[in-house]
Amino acid sequence: MNQTLSSQPLTKTAIVTGGSRGIGQAIAMRLAKDGFAVVINYAGNAAKAEETVAAIEAVGGKAVAMQSDVSNPVDVACLFTATKETFGRIDVVVNNAGIMPLAPIAESSLDIFDKTIAINLRGAFLVMAQAAQHLDKGGRIIALSSSVLAKAFPAYGAYIASKAGVEGLVHVLANELRGRDITVNAIAPGPTATELFFNGKSDEQVMQIAKLAPLERLGTPEEIAAAVSFLAGPDGAWVNAQVIRVNGGFA
Repeated sequence: MNQTLSSQPLTKTAIVTGGSRGIGQAIAMRLAKDGFAVVINYAGNAAKAEETVAAIEAVGGKAVAMQSDVSNPVDVACLFTATKETFGRIDVVVNNAGIMPLAPIAESSLDIFDKTIAINLRGAFLVMAQAAQHLDKGGRIIALSSSVLAKAFPAYGAYIASKAGVEGLVHVLANELRGRDITVNAIAPGPTATELFFNGKSDEQVMQIAKLAPLERLGTPEEIAAAVSFLAGPDGAWVNAQVIRVNGGFA
């Protein structure tokens, strides 16, 4: 007898915010390889998001692209509702969406500070709040921080402030979800070979930064994605309320 759709087991589903490029794209592709149906959230570049969907589908995976502004509570709520409507469940939420404009700590930089906090920290708060509402037993919430927190480089004030806030949210939410068997962790990449990292840097600057880690190279998006895969998979079940610095010893 044929099973009805409602009686068939549903594929585990992951949401990856900022999943259309760079580290987010690598995470989306790795989770698809791991067997998740993946919702690729993007802010504005629909073409890039659809390219990622096509790349996942080309190797037999399942993915859809969904647009939303992570700093907008209505958009974020709609993202989670649409995911549930499309796939029937949400198992893993990876909050990767973020920006990294550089500016000194000065009154003239206030607009940059406000925008960075809105996307990187307010966005993380909203995404994590929705994840807490929609995930069931065994769910995983993974936020992206940064290993640059330990370096305190000039002009990184707004970015570092936003990511320090994200790490604080991870610890608090893990406690708020006590008893529900949902883990909350952060991955803090070191310098990683992405378009975002290379933008505005000379070859000399790139080489200098790459030498800062004892491994003396940049990380790859796939190496960051592998750490996310660990936290999202069965081997990560006992890891909770942690910030894992995937950085080659950068900090």
